Amino acid sequence: MRGQSQMFDFSAFQDGATAFLLAFVVAGLFTIAFKYIYQWVTPYNEKALIRDGNVAAAITLAGALIGYALPLASALSHTVSLPEFVAWATVAGVVQIAAFTGVRLLALRDVKARVENNEIAIGVYLAGISIAVGLLNAACMTS
Repeated sequence: MRGQSQMFDFSAFQDGATAFLLAFVVAGLFTIAFKYIYQWVTPYNEKALIRDGNVAAAITLAGALIGYALPLASALSHTVSLPEFVAWATVAGVVQIAAFTGVRLLALRDVKARVENNEIAIGVYLAGISIAVGLLNAACMTS
């Protein structure tokens, strides 16, 4: 902006800040809802396990939250309306829950015992799956 005399457009900033606040609050509420739904779906009690120092449970939950936040960020960048964002946020949550459920039922039937036994490897593996699914989910929302 060299050589140009630009003034701060407070009205434009205010409109942008309002849109930011709305998007941030809605995305935050969806993230909180996802966390509770995810914890309801898992066969172990993350809250109690984490409170007791179970690192595997903490890693698994953190991976799920990151895996969910990635497509939310993509949806925020690519949608043009709040209803469209809500639809994509819902899809992202369903995909993450389906991925965990699929892994649990098909590949790791002993996931409950392994997380409860604080096996770090299972926590990292589940977190990795959640993040990978989230990245793919986010990329698919860009078209």
